[in-house]
Formats: sequence, structure tokens, C-alpha cells
Amino acid sequence: MAVTSQKAPFLILDNFIGGEFVPCDKHIDSYDPSTGEVYCRVPDSGAEEVEAAVKAAQKAFPEWSSHSPEQRAQILNKLADLIEEQLSEFAQAESRDQGKTVTFARTVDIPRSAHNFRFFASSVLHQTTDCSQMDHLGVLNYTIRCPVGVAGLISPWNLPLYLLTWKIAPAIATGNTVVAKPSEMTSVTAWMMCKLMQKAGVPPGVVNMVFGTGPRAGNALVGHPDVPLVSFTGSTLTAQRITERSAPYCKKLSLELGGKNPAIIFADADLEQCIETTIRSSFSNQGEICLCTSRIYVERSIFKTFLEKFVAAARKWKTGAPSDPSNNNGALISKEHLEKVRSFVALAKSEGGVVHCGEGVDALDLPPANANGYFMPATVISGLSDSSAVMQEEIFGPVTCVSPFDTEEEAVAKGNGVRYGLAATVWSRDVGKVHRMAKRLQAGLVWTNCWLVRDLNLPFGGMKSSGVGREGGKDSYHFFTEIKSVTIKH
Repeated sequence: MAVTSQKAPFLILDNFIGGEFVPCDKHIDSYDPSTGEVYCRVPDSGAEEVEAAVKAAQKAFPEWSSHSPEQRAQILNKLADLIEEQLSEFAQAESRDQGKTVTFARTVDIPRSAHNFRFFASSVLHQTTDCSQMDHLGVLNYTIRCPVGVAGLISPWNLPLYLLTWKIAPAIATGNTVVAKPSEMTSVTAWMMCKLMQKAGVPPGVVNMVFGTGPRAGNALVGHPDVPLVSFTGSTLTAQRITERSAPYCKKLSLELGGKNPAIIFADADLEQCIETTIRSSFSNQGEICLCTSRIYVERSIFKTFLEKFVAAARKWKTGAPSDPSNNNGALISKEHLEKVRSFVALAKSEGGVVHCGEGVDALDLPPANANGYFMPATVISGLSDSSAVMQEEIFGPVTCVSPFDTEEEAVAKGNGVRYGLAATVWSRDVGKVHRMAKRLQAGLVWTNCWLVRDLNLPFGGMKSSGVGREGGKDSYHFFTEIKSVTIKH
């Protein structure tokens, strides 16, 4: 088991392979984003550690895949129970590791992590297969679904345990074993969950956790010939590398990637509800959610009113110490990421954009302990051309851009005018208009008069550069299994 050394006041994590914690020779520093200080050391795993984890997963596969779905579901539910019992500890750890507020981790990340296990424990029991008769030939056809084998799972740093469990739960519920690699920047809650595996009844080798970077651990995992399936959430650029690396093996891929999500606000929208929700959709979790709104298109007749009220509301969205329950946002993930987000704001100003609030306009009043943290206030920009990189590229921070439009046709063109296609929100009371927009917008998810309302049974994923494949109840079941058609002549 990993220990906290008396000499070094930081946590040292170990890999979790074959049901045991295995020390690693090399480590990476992990920072507390709210202070800018190293507080944890994460294994810098490579091909050797991945090989050991794949072997452990292969060894566990025959027995685990022969368990009934009911037996596996029981174990998933137990794991959910154990996470919920330690909700407060997990929330504190997620906040310290990622920079988000403790409140967000306690009310969103950790409850959803437990729910992912419960949802797939239930969902896997309610899937059916197909059957057809060909009486004139005396033939019966039916389909069966079998687990694929060892699943390679790579999860991001923005919603660490939330998105890791979104992958582990369906993978093991359907009878696969897994080798998972969380982001090296946010590994602590994954390591904490490993400590619950034995008590939950997860057999050794069913879930293996290899910590490290994408170029070393991730590369070894996606290029391993005995890992037939990879589920990845992260950047579009990394997904291109994964696609190239896995191509020689014809692996099954599920890729959930970036977004540059539009909100389209018509003049007949309920402005009060729209502003309240669009503030959340733009700035929640420091804007570090792939589904966050980063382009807001407003019908010209209400543009001035909307912008005024929206900026006033953005100024009330408080950024500061993650432990303070009065704060809406904590710190961004890293110094490098903060600098990247700031560079987009600087670019906007250089192109003639107006920064109404936030970065460079409103000073943050931070406690002394957080003076070196990676904080940035909610930032609203207007006056940019649609071709600007600020309007085209994923910023992944608390920055949103507001622009006017005149017609429905123009709103569709602007909404679709980027390479991404993950999510969109539409604000209107006109039912016909809402249905037309939903059909025409190039996005895997379209919310109307709301945001981030999710039925986990429904497909989740994007089009264009926002990803390949879908995940959710039936879609995850299909992705994590192979289908066979069986024909029997009698």
C-alpha cells in the first residue's frame, strides 16, 4: 500500500495490478491547482507496467466473463455503496487534485460516479438480443453478445472519477476486464477507489489501474496487441494519435472528444431562465466540461439586453478557494492550462474583441494560501469574427463569446460553423422552431431550454471532430460486447 512519508509531506501513489498495489520506480509530480504546490507523486508507468496489467486482466477474464450478469451487478452495486460511504473523503480529494470546488465534487462528481455503477448494474440486466425464423428452410437465427476481452480505458482530468467510472462500469458489467489509465494530473480518486475493490468483491485482475502520462503509459496501452478495445475521453489531437496507434490491430474505438458548443437564443426565450442556465453552462467546473457553452448567439433584437444582463450575472459567479462553499468556481487544472486560456483572451483583445468582465478586467480577491493558484474569473467576450481562433478552437476554461444573429438560417450556419459537433443548446418557446433547430444543428446532444439534463439510457457522444461512437445504456452495451449471429437448422 502507498504511504505518506514523514519527510516528504505528499502522497505517493502506486499502480493497482492483479488486485495488489505495486510500487513504481519513477514518479511524476502532481500539483494542487489551488495553491500551485506539489502535493502528490504519481507513478510514471511505461510498457513494463502496462504489460503486467494486461497479463493480470487476461488471467482474470475467463472466470469474470463466466459470471452471470446478476452476479456482476451485485458487485457493481456494492462498489457504489462503498463510494457513497466515503463521499466526503472522495469529494475533498477530487477538489484538491483537480481544483474544482468541494461543493461541485460533493454534489456532482462523486454522486454521479456511484450512480454510474448502479446504472450499468441495472442496465446490463435489461438488454435483449434478436431472433428470426426462416420456417421454409427449417432455420432459426438468433444473436448473442459476448464480452470482448481486455478493455483499455483512458479518462481525462476534468471530471476524473465521474468519467473513469462511466467507462469501468459498463466494461466490467458486460464481462470484460480492464486496464485503466486516468490522467496523470488527477489520479488520486482512482487510486482511492482501488482500495475498495477487494471489499466490493471485485476479483483480482478484473480492474487494473496504471498511472502515468499519455506518451508513455497511454501509448503502451492503446498499442498493446492484446487490448482489442479502447475507450478514450480527451482531446481531438490525442484521439488522432490513438487512432493511428491502434489501426494495425483493427481495435474497437470509442472516442469522446472536444466541443465548441453553441447556445442559440431566440427573442422569444425566457430570458431569466436562459441567463441563469447559460451562466452555468458556460462556467461550471471552471468551464472545464466538454459540454460547456463557449459560443452564445443571440437574436439581434434582444442582443444588447441579453449581453448587459449576462455580464452582470457572470460578475456574480464567484471564483476562489475551492473549500469555500460560497464560491462557484475553483482553480484551473494547471499553470500551463491557465496560460493557454489566458492566451485566448489576449488574442481576442488583439483582434478587437471586447472583454466585458473577468480576465484582465476584474481582480480576484484570493486568500494568501491561494495566491499562487491557477485561478481565472468568469470571462465574457463580444465583437469577434466567427473565423477567429477564439470562436473556432476549444478553450476549455471560464471563457464564453457572445455574438448577434438575424435569422434562423444564420443561427444554424453559425452554430455549425466549427469543426466540432458535441452539444448545442437552443432557447425558444416556439415548438416548431425548436424541432427544426434540433434536426439541423450538427451536434450529438441538443438541449432546449435546459442544459446537462441527462438520461443515461440515451446515446452520448459527438459528430465531426467531437468523436467516434456513442456511449450510454444500449450503446455502451453494444460497444463493450461483440455480436454473433447464430443459425441453426432443425
